[in-house]
Amino acid sequence: MKKKTPNKLKILNDPIYGFIQIPNSLIFDIIEHPYFQRLRRITQMGFSNLVYPGANHTRFHHAIGCMHLMQKAIRVLRFKQVEITEEEEKALYLAILLHDIGHGAFSHALEHSIVSGISHEEISLKFMKKLNDEFNGELTLAIEIFEGKNPRKFLGQLISSQLDIDRLDYLKRDSFYTGVTEGNISSDRLIAMMNVKNDELVIEKKGIYSVEKFLIARRLMYWQVYLHKTGLVAENILVNVLKRAKELAEKGVELYASSALHYFLYHQINANNFTRETLEMFSKLDDYDILSAIKEWVNHDDKTLSLLAKMIVDRNLLRIEIQKDAFDTSYIEKKKLKAVKKLQISKEEARFFVFTQQIRNQAYNLEKPVLILNKKGKLKDIAKASDQLNLQALTKPVIKHFICYPK
Repeated sequence: MKKKTPNKLKILNDPIYGFIQIPNSLIFDIIEHPYFQRLRRITQMGFSNLVYPGANHTRFHHAIGCMHLMQKAIRVLRFKQVEITEEEEKALYLAILLHDIGHGAFSHALEHSIVSGISHEEISLKFMKKLNDEFNGELTLAIEIFEGKNPRKFLGQLISSQLDIDRLDYLKRDSFYTGVTEGNISSDRLIAMMNVKNDELVIEKKGIYSVEKFLIARRLMYWQVYLHKTGLVAENILVNVLKRAKELAEKGVELYASSALHYFLYHQINANNFTRETLEMFSKLDDYDILSAIKEWVNHDDKTLSLLAKMIVDRNLLRIEIQKDAFDTSYIEKKKLKAVKKLQISKEEARFFVFTQQIRNQAYNLEKPVLILNKKGKLKDIAKASDQLNLQALTKPVIKHFICYPK
């Protein structure tokens, strides 16, 4: 009997965009690959669900949404006589689909604790190169675009710029799942206004107000969601849990961990020794490994590890204060001494419970401008083209300082 070939041009149902079509069989095979399926087990917003209970969507949702928006963008640009070959089209789908594949469990927490000196973008590139080997070089052009090495600048700008497909999806998606309506941008309108001039991605003048709304929405989402005080505390506690676990592992203390997490706790991993074997282990590490370990560590003999793990499991977090100026060293010391007394821990261990950091929010960066195309074919930076004075204000980075300490 003849074996049936599977239908690879399937349709997915997305709560935001409705039906999303898989454009070709290669994309289907990449989505089916274990590396990509891992994204189902990595939340898009880390511990933001401790603040917004609906924020449980994953990197998988986001990547598929980005691919859908890229299909729309290519249709719009071709309609405006911008030449995009079939090869370039396929490469754009692959590059945007895989742009976040190197994210670790709970997004950014791993980068600051058990894997050091290598960013998620670099790991994404390693995954793409490995997949390129598996798929006989079919990702070569996608990798070139992802690295920003393609001579057609706008192809790279669709993947990474101040108005890229990635941002158009995550703002709309995060707004939808958190219920924070300030981030609900019109990605359709922004894509409809896209054009290409001198190989640069530009927005037609009619879309200027949509861009303004997009920049303001991004600023508000940063303050209200991504830099929300409770989310900041939870993410920093997670980083400290993993740092403490790593310290104990280095001293030879046995910790409960899945095989993938065990590998990263008991090996020093950095950019220089991130081998193919490391990549395979990384591809098996996700949110579930971290959460199951933290649940067990609540009962560990090490008091610091146990207390930090319990804070996350019970959602009984540290207190946080945020202000414009850096905190006085005497104030920080006072909080540390209080923590030592209250938690019955050493002065050295107090650094896990009392710490300061700064946060930064810059809604618009003049170095990578969003260019507005007027009817005469002239290009102008949005900050100059807009009649909104506050867009100039959005170019200045706002820096705030915070301190966390036990309640």
